[in-house]
Amino acid sequence: MLHAVIDRRPVLFEYRTSVQIQYPSNLRGCQHMTLDARKAERAGRLPEGMAGLAKGLAIIEAFSAHRTRMTVSEAAQSSGTSRASARRCLLTLTKLGYLEFDGKYFRPQPRLLSLSAAYSDARSLPQIAQPFLKAARDELHESVSLAVLDRDAALFVARAEAERLVTTGISVSTRIDLYCSATGRVLLSAWPDERLLTYLDRVKIKARTKYSLVKKAALRDAVRSARTHGYASTDQELEIGLRSIAVPVVDSRGTIVAAMSASASSARVSIQQMVKGFLQVLRANADSLGRAL
Repeated sequence: MLHAVIDRRPVLFEYRTSVQIQYPSNLRGCQHMTLDARKAERAGRLPEGMAGLAKGLAIIEAFSAHRTRMTVSEAAQSSGTSRASARRCLLTLTKLGYLEFDGKYFRPQPRLLSLSAAYSDARSLPQIAQPFLKAARDELHESVSLAVLDRDAALFVARAEAERLVTTGISVSTRIDLYCSATGRVLLSAWPDERLLTYLDRVKIKARTKYSLVKKAALRDAVRSARTHGYASTDQELEIGLRSIAVPVVDSRGTIVAAMSASASSARVSIQQMVKGFLQVLRANADSLGRAL
């Protein structure tokens, strides 16, 4: 989640409907400024190339807690750019992984957090989450992970390993398709049906095991079940002998920001036992994490 920061230092430029530039005094005499840049400065506008950057930043800043998705027209209106410029910026930001596009709306992606990481004094989500992951691990005696949405995948950003390791292939920075994992289905449960169906039509669905759900209707129903019941589980869909259960991490505004999950050997724990014994522990720690965000 990005937070707006008011910076009262001398401004490098200010963007409005027509881009204008105001350099602080320590940059006005830059010896390496090109002739075109000097001409642009005298004309009171941004040099070529910098105007594109300004438009991209204006569009990024137009997203907020109250505007979590935008069409091209909305982005143009909010940032004061033309539709053509807004479209180019949005598509470029999508290609770079900062935004996601579902055919109509553009939405911010976790990669945007990297833009504020160097400035923000706040602790990162993995750092905040780690004590809660460890608490759940110590109670369940199973590895517990945290994942966030990263385009069409669940990106694992934190993990507390149990002494009794289960080979899952999961580690920090692992990406798994959303449709095939309990974690992914929890993240998908935050989407309205229209967006979910668009995703299922777009993604290439592959069976990981003979137990994998591959029909779009079955996957849609699994996501809807996660939305209704507040958790998702998979029974040997990712890997034979592996069962998983995941719950949402919901922040103070009611937004699903991550999914907390645990995995166990199918020889040791049934799905019914996971629901009965794991679910309460995961929910308690996910709720505590959500309140800490």
